[in-house]
Amino acid sequence: MYVILVYDVGEKRVGKMLKLCRRYLNWIQNSVFEGEISEVKLKELTILAKRMMNLEKDSLIIFSSRTEKFLDKQIIGKERSSVNNFL
Repeated sequence: MYVILVYDVGEKRVGKMLKLCRRYLNWIQNSVFEGEISEVKLKELTILAKRMMNLEKDSLIIFSSRTEKFLDKQIIGKERSSVNNFL
């Protein structure tokens, strides 16, 4: 599956999250990653990320696509703003 991952974590956890995400995906820009990943590896990544996050303050958003027409959104932690109102 193809994944776009975006995170917003406290500054004390940014370095650790960057290193973790780089092990699984391609670094695009600050806090943004993309790439092909298996479901098992994605599950592993999310488990490890949750362990380092403050779920009340930090957020990790994963967009995954099984086909070109669909994109699933998964939010872990606090959602900063909703994008459901895009046209």
